[in-house]
Amino acid sequence: MQSLSGQSQTSAYLYVRLAAEHVALAGTAVREIMRWRTPTPIPGAPPTIPGLINQRGQILPVIDGRLLLGLPAAPPDRATRLIWFHHEQIDAALLVDAVVDLIFIEPGQLEPPPINLGGAVQRAVQAIYRYRNDLSIAILDPATLFVLAQEVL
Repeated sequence: MQSLSGQSQTSAYLYVRLAAEHVALAGTAVREIMRWRTPTPIPGAPPTIPGLINQRGQILPVIDGRLLLGLPAAPPDRATRLIWFHHEQIDAALLVDAVVDLIFIEPGQLEPPPINLGGAVQRAVQAIYRYRNDLSIAILDPATLFVLAQEVL
């Protein structure tokens, strides 16, 4: 979206929750938000990939966002959602605890991630956004999410 001043591009991000963590995916990577449903298990797959779902004729691997980023597992509840996300030629369903909001961010509002992040989180977070000046939202890189998921296979 073009701002009224014509100076900067505003981008949409889907703001979701993983445990107590607040993260967002670029709106351009999100295809659809789906209610939780139990995926079909894949024999021998790691817990990070709990199975497959069929959405509109597309078979999608389900990636547990909590486990992928090193957070503790949790059973699904009424707020649990699957986010069909896409990067280049790859599609998957990201399991999240809740969808919070659609937010619009200008590039100048993004800050570099802190250097003290560790593990998968350090690799997956591409920027930080200060939501309403009091909450930090980690902007996740879809490409890195796919790389991390492939590494656990």
